Amino acid sequence: MEMGLSQADAARRLNVSRSVVQRLWDQYQSEDSVSRRPVPGRPRATTPAEDRFQLFRHEGEEPLLCRSSLQTTFKHQEEESPLLRCEIVFTMQQQWASVLFTDESRFTMESDSVRLLIWREQRTRYHQSNTVERHSYRGGGILVWAGISLGGHTDLHVFHGGTLTGLRYRDETLDPYVRPYAAAMGNDFILMDDNARPHRARIVEEYLEDHGLERMEWPARSPDLNPIEHLWDYLGRGCCFKSSSKVVT
Repeated sequence: MEMGLSQADAARRLNVSRSVVQRLWDQYQSEDSVSRRPVPGRPRATTPAEDRFQLFRHEGEEPLLCRSSLQTTFKHQEEESPLLRCEIVFTMQQQWASVLFTDESRFTMESDSVRLLIWREQRTRYHQSNTVERHSYRGGGILVWAGISLGGHTDLHVFHGGTLTGLRYRDETLDPYVRPYAAAMGNDFILMDDNARPHRARIVEEYLEDHGLERMEWPARSPDLNPIEHLWDYLGRGCCFKSSSKVVT
């Protein structure tokens, strides 16, 4: 203001609100300073550097290594070893190539899990053009099991009637499918299945231990990241849009 600027002009030049300029000007006139006033209460328990460290940790970044130096390190490594990237990719493929991803899935003639998104006008939700008829009796269904890996797959197994138990899981999938597949893949074989009760039955645990079959750890309540779920989803959507006269089981 001593330069003849109005508060509005000063706010525009400093890119701040007019209230900020007015507050600082009033403080300068009364205290001859615009320094931040002491804040009452307990002093901060962390320093600004520690605050930045916690922020980086929360965002998943490594605060002790800057991004530019990390990129430079990779660049130098690639210059020293042109095959470095190929070796990294090849190592990852080797690791996942020994994993057999397995799971069960149930298929029915009709399913509520498939949703169709449409554009419609307001208050036309129940118009015939915006609804899909479904039978009150949805017909039969089958429970199937299969396993896939980076280099192959097992046969599709159909469970005929009854409930899947640990005994059936052992006798109908592990013994006829998983054990021969593991023998063909070698000592690095790893079985991946979820925490379903039949999979974690004691009889199953004993079978895997007796035959030296390693299982991938599956954390409790973890999201289902098994890639075979994409296959089940694709098959399920195909089954739901076929009429019962065209589906043969």
